[in-house]
Amino acid sequence: MISGTTRWYAVLGDPVTQVRAPELLNPVLAGFDAVLVPLHVRPDDLAGTLAGLARVRNLDGLLVTVPHKAAVCRLAAAAGPAAALAGTANALRRRPSGGWFAENFDGLGFVRGLTAAGHAVSGRRFGLAGAGGAGSAIAVALLDAGAAGVAVSDVDAGRRDALVARLEGVAPGRIHAVSPAAVTDADVVVNATPLGMRPDDRLPFDPAAAAPGTLVVEIIMKPRETELLRKAAESGLAVHHGSHMLDQQVGCYRDFFGWPR
Repeated sequence: MISGTTRWYAVLGDPVTQVRAPELLNPVLAGFDAVLVPLHVRPDDLAGTLAGLARVRNLDGLLVTVPHKAAVCRLAAAAGPAAALAGTANALRRRPSGGWFAENFDGLGFVRGLTAAGHAVSGRRFGLAGAGGAGSAIAVALLDAGAAGVAVSDVDAGRRDALVARLEGVAPGRIHAVSPAAVTDADVVVNATPLGMRPDDRLPFDPAAAAPGTLVVEIIMKPRETELLRKAAESGLAVHHGSHMLDQQVGCYRDFFGWPR
């Protein structure tokens, strides 16, 4: 029951119809009189929205989805190590001194989701389609977890190259830029783009080009069975659903926001 004592959280995105965070986290938040609501915010309104929400005294934190993850990192007053390295954030908490503190748990949740499902990260070669908000965080976490290599493609070559240059300094020789067609030359191929959220989206890469035994991984959560995963399964490849990444972030959010256990 929402009352005058309820603490508020919001998830910001454009669109927000696909977000699973409210259904996943509200049962957790109900245990200590808090609630998470989705807010549809256009990119041009993001800075003003963040400034306005900072003035709402019973709102304690924000989650962030596409396309705002890079922008909120720039707008935050301070950032944690994963967000600073990725250049993107998916969680913001209020700072006692004012403004927002940003961190990114997409990568950690992604790696934990893979390992919980029995898929090793250390020593394996990853192809990563997408160097945006989630993709950049996933690249950081894969390298930190010991991936043998991460090959990154993106339709925005400048964004791809900037990510590779930034991470080459912390993982020399283990990250490099590739064309979208070459991303399937890996042990694990990941779609970290928004392609697949809409029925008429093109495939982010052709799973039929991957070698037998390749694992095809999705980060899109709705729909659960994207066209990419269907095509990969039809080609006889193992698949890994996007829901695992968010499920494994619940513990991260508990620690970040100080939620009781």
